[in-house]
Amino acid sequence: MAGGARRSAPRSAPLPSLIREMPPEERPRQRLLRSGGECLSHAEVLALVLGNGCREVCSLELAREILDECGTLDGLVGVRPEALLRRGLGEAKAASVLAALELARRLAEGRVPEKAPMDRPERVVPYLVLRYAVRDQEVMGALYLDQRKRLVGEREVFRGTLSKVTVEPRQILFPALVRRASGVVLFHSHPSGDPAPSLEDLSFTRRMAEACTAVGVELVDHLNLGGTRRWVLLRERGAW
Repeated sequence: MAGGARRSAPRSAPLPSLIREMPPEERPRQRLLRSGGECLSHAEVLALVLGNGCREVCSLELAREILDECGTLDGLVGVRPEALLRRGLGEAKAASVLAALELARRLAEGRVPEKAPMDRPERVVPYLVLRYAVRDQEVMGALYLDQRKRLVGEREVFRGTLSKVTVEPRQILFPALVRRASGVVLFHSHPSGDPAPSLEDLSFTRRMAEACTAVGVELVDHLNLGGTRRWVLLRERGAW
């Protein structure tokens, strides 16, 4: 199941629909300062990022509306500014949301230590999803590894609709040779959230495996990313 299932703050009574209807001590800001972020729901955290709403719309209502449209918290990753804009949420608030997401991406880089081997997908999938997932576009790229499977570089190769554009193996392998990498991990995001490989994914993976063998670089794996907790390793699927 995709990551980002909505957490609710522990309460015995239903949540008020407006922050101003809450007792002052139970409002998200006060609870965050008193007890930390774990006690807040996803909508409450997003409402704090949004700041004050407007006379007609409360920031908590806006946050719930956005999360409902995105489906899950993961759905916020890669959201476009125009998808956020609405009554009560202008460019300034949209920029605050995008800035918070950018901070998350940069923090995610610290989850892949420079000298740590990239031998388990759990180490890299959250990082890749935060850095490269875009809601309405596919992204393909590569991680370049040394002999000990440590990251020596990465590259986004394509962003768009892969069924309409051909990515050539040389676009991925040339940087590997420049970096003297001994291995390559391909990654490919699926905006639908379903990481199941398509026929095009399998065909391209086989071509990449052949090209890698020809130049003496190991194709370590090809990860199809559907979300932070949804991925497929094409090596396990016998793609080559």
